[in-house]
Amino acid sequence: MNTSGILSESFSVILCRQKRNLFDNMWREGFFKKLRRFILRALLVFFIFTVVWVILARFIPVYVTPLMVIRTFEQMADGEKPKMKKDWVSIDDISPNMVQAVVASEDNHFMTHHGFSFRDMNKAFVHNQKGKRIRGGSTISQQTAKNVFLWPQRSYLRKGLEAYFTVLIEVFWSKERIMEVYLNVIEMGDGIYGVEAASQAYFDKSARNLTKSQAASIAVCLPNPRKYSPVNPSQYITMRRNKIVSLMGKIPTVNLDGKQVRAEQKIKKRRK
Repeated sequence: MNTSGILSESFSVILCRQKRNLFDNMWREGFFKKLRRFILRALLVFFIFTVVWVILARFIPVYVTPLMVIRTFEQMADGEKPKMKKDWVSIDDISPNMVQAVVASEDNHFMTHHGFSFRDMNKAFVHNQKGKRIRGGSTISQQTAKNVFLWPQRSYLRKGLEAYFTVLIEVFWSKERIMEVYLNVIEMGDGIYGVEAASQAYFDKSARNLTKSQAASIAVCLPNPRKYSPVNPSQYITMRRNKIVSLMGKIPTVNLDGKQVRAEQKIKKRRK
């Protein structure tokens, strides 16, 4: 083969390689463009869906949560009959003592923060580095977001989604609604959800008639409601309950758009 033939063949090989590389680059660019477009669309759908979900939950009672479903399957897996006591009630039908108790116990700055209390998070972090008892730094808003929209197991993904939903409920819900949902869905015993069911189970009375001591007894058990009992408290729980009762009188009275004040006046009238 002469020199011109060799050069021509080499040029053809180089040209083919360039075309193949160009095609590969175009394919990669097209793939990543499609992938980026897919991710952006998925995020947009997720955002719209979650915002609509949160807005609907602002007006519709939350009768079932992921934790309730998980507990039901756990009971069935253990060969037990599923048990679930719950009764949705309006915030007007919940004693102001109960609201004051959970704020004193769980979130002193509930009325002033915007979903997160970095002071309490820092205190919890320092405490957990030193002590044996793990203390959480989540606000009532964060706990509500977790209870209504997410699963209980700890993970970075869940904590990230919890922060996202906390922002959403702080934007679209009022403090009154956050407290109402929180007190209606939170686990308060084995198969017991919400303050009305807890009040009936432990004290045989409606949640609207809970005393300070009874409200504090329920609130003090919330970190581990299936372990602690409001009616058979340990020495530690009794000590914590007394501290909560004392703190209830020291922190500002929780006023949820004036409705808790009106509810308190109704209770006083009934007692007269």
